[in-house]
Amino acid sequence: MRHRFAPRRAGGAAGAVGQLVRGLQPASSLAEVQRVWPGAVGPALAARATPTAARDGIVSVTCESAVWAHELTLMSGELIGLLDLQLGVGTVRELRCGAAPGRSWVRPT
Repeated sequence: MRHRFAPRRAGGAAGAVGQLVRGLQPASSLAEVQRVWPGAVGPALAARATPTAARDGIVSVTCESAVWAHELTLMSGELIGLLDLQLGVGTVRELRCGAAPGRSWVRPT
C-alpha cells in the first residue's frame, strides 16, 4: 500500500516568489507609486489611469481620456491623501494628469 501525502499549501512557495519579485523590482519612486496605486485609488480609477512618471514628488498620471484626466485633476487632493497613507506623507506632492494620445483615424492603405 502506497502512502498518500497530504497536499501542501502553496503559501510558502508563493510567498517566497512574491518576496523574490519584490526584491527584483527597481527601487524608484515611480515603482513605489505604481505598486500602491490600485490599492490606494481603487480598481475603477486604476483601470482608467496609470502613473507613468515620478520626479521630486510630482507624479504624472496618464488617463484613458481627457474627461478622466480632468476628473482626476479635480480629485488630486484626495488621491494624494490616499497615496500618503500608503507611501508616507509628502512622498507625492502633486499629480499631473493627462490623456493618452488618441488613436489615429487614418486607415492604412
